[in-house]
Amino acid sequence: MELEHIKNSILDIRGKKVMLDMNLAKVYEVETRVLKQAVRRNIDRFPSDFMFQLTEIEMHHLVSQNVIPTLNHFGGAKPFAFTEQGVAMLSSVLKSKKAIHMNISIMRAFVLMRQWAHYIHRRLRYACHGILLSLLDFPAN
Repeated sequence: MELEHIKNSILDIRGKKVMLDMNLAKVYEVETRVLKQAVRRNIDRFPSDFMFQLTEIEMHHLVSQNVIPTLNHFGGAKPFAFTEQGVAMLSSVLKSKKAIHMNISIMRAFVLMRQWAHYIHRRLRYACHGILLSLLDFPAN
């Protein structure tokens, strides 16, 4: 699976960058229920800053924002959302070579997202500084 597709699967929920269980299941080429079973069997490895379950409101929000086509897309269950640390932990409970290989790609996608956010933040800071200087009528050097 290409890096761009993985990057597009990273969502911002509760102020955290996460991937949903159904998207991770596709990446790891396992059924979502298999992924969730593995997580439940190892729930101690997934504290709330690694993984959380979406609320009904969050699920409706994803549908209203066209991130998910319909609530039926969730298959009747509330999805798990995994942070970068949770995704890293998944490779220890899904022990296939595919899981390890895909985990590396997912980690790279999270890094790219952080780098992009840092770049945007820096550009906005410089732009705001320039606007402020022009409003104060100071020379820009």
